[in-house]
Amino acid sequence: MAVRKAEAVWQGTLKEGSGTMKLPSQGYEGPYTYASRFEEGKGTNPEELIGAAIAGCYSMHLANQLATAGFPPESINTTASVRIEAGVINQIVLDTTVSAPGIGQDVFEEKVAFSKANCPVSKALAAVGDIVVNATLQ
Repeated sequence: MAVRKAEAVWQGTLKEGSGTMKLPSQGYEGPYTYASRFEEGKGTNPEELIGAAIAGCYSMHLANQLATAGFPPESINTTASVRIEAGVINQIVLDTTVSAPGIGQDVFEEKVAFSKANCPVSKALAAVGDIVVNATLQ
């Protein structure tokens, strides 16, 4: 199985320092600071990258579940909101909109719940405890 890598460089103290986070496979590099993580400053932050990871993983897992059930999706759009309070990531909310023609609401909800519980990133983030999925079938 593949091993994926990311890199972070930090210079200075927590509040006055700054750094960059890199995703080498795609050439992404973004700055991050105390303000971009705990306030509303410019730049990225670890929680935003965690959000991207779970949104992407969940969407792919759900796509597979829907297709396997005979309802291949036309589109899945997932936005993750990652909340950090007092130094703890204590909630992730996934807002998902799905277009999968022909699927009934009961089967849809079953696949949504299964994907939430079983996508690899959800499993890795089990310590968060509160992962909520708001899924809408178009």
